[in-house]
Amino acid sequence: MSGVMVLVILGVFIALLFDYSNGMQDAANMLATAIASHAMTPIQAIILVSSFTFLGPIIGGTAVANTIGSFVDVSDLGNIFSLTVILSGLGGAIIWNFLTWWFGLPVSSSQALVGGLVGVVIVAAGPGHVVWGFELTDGFHLKGVAKIVGALFLSPILGFFLGGLLHRIMVFALRAAKPSANKYLRAFQWLTTAALAFSHGTNDAQKGMGVIAMILVLGGVSGQFYVPFWVILASATAITIGTLTGGWRIVRTLGFGIYKVRPIHALDAQLASAGVILAASALGAPVSTTQVVSTAIMGVGTSERPKSVHWGTAKHIFGTWLITIPGAASVSIGIYGLIQLAGKFF
Repeated sequence: MSGVMVLVILGVFIALLFDYSNGMQDAANMLATAIASHAMTPIQAIILVSSFTFLGPIIGGTAVANTIGSFVDVSDLGNIFSLTVILSGLGGAIIWNFLTWWFGLPVSSSQALVGGLVGVVIVAAGPGHVVWGFELTDGFHLKGVAKIVGALFLSPILGFFLGGLLHRIMVFALRAAKPSANKYLRAFQWLTTAALAFSHGTNDAQKGMGVIAMILVLGGVSGQFYVPFWVILASATAITIGTLTGGWRIVRTLGFGIYKVRPIHALDAQLASAGVILAASALGAPVSTTQVVSTAIMGVGTSERPKSVHWGTAKHIFGTWLITIPGAASVSIGIYGLIQLAGKFF
């Protein structure tokens, strides 16, 4: 087996590990509100969320994968070198995901991936190999880093305002409802939780798909960029296993640490989050489930009682977001440096 093929196989495995870590990190985002509002037990929530997370990438298309597969371009650097760079970037994103998960910090896997890949590509190949996409010659058609950063920046804002708006509408619509209405709100959460899990699978699993498709091209396995069905199936499986095995550490932060969640709050936050993420997936824009869900919960809480929102916890979460891109970039650059150093001795 050639060295290139070894790197391709290793790259596919690492990309699937990224999908796994993504599912592990984002599991709590979908579980927290459903469990905290007592709409379902943790076991019921995990089974429901895992099932619809798996269906998301199978049905959701590959628009996000196409975006992820095109924001760095190292195709002119040679097979071995280009694959080493991509693997270093992936490794940085994964290590960052696992570190933050271990400490119970809900960070963005999307930001970790962008930071990991862009950081190592700049150091190893130069900024010219990053598709920045900030040129105005293409009208309003965003691409590359500009499209990804724009989506990552706008989606939490949309989640916040949509969550608040939906909550105001729901409160008005249910102003004469009896306390027994909570029973129906909890039942309806089975649908909104499923929708949120589906949207998560649709958007987040495609990030690993895009990287794998890029690796197949760089390794000469594919003549052009496209996502084979086996890649879709493998990514869906990896992110679902991650969802099954991770989550409780962050459930406590999201479900109880931002705002005291009741059935109506959970329903509004889930509906707002699912709407934003599904719309982004249709546009091929990778977003962060962590960010959208967190800000949707805050939007719901702010629209009802701003003083009851635990802003200290919210600031802590925002702080971890600010360091994710440079943090993942630093780790990926460190991995690349170690590989280069090892190459001098072996």
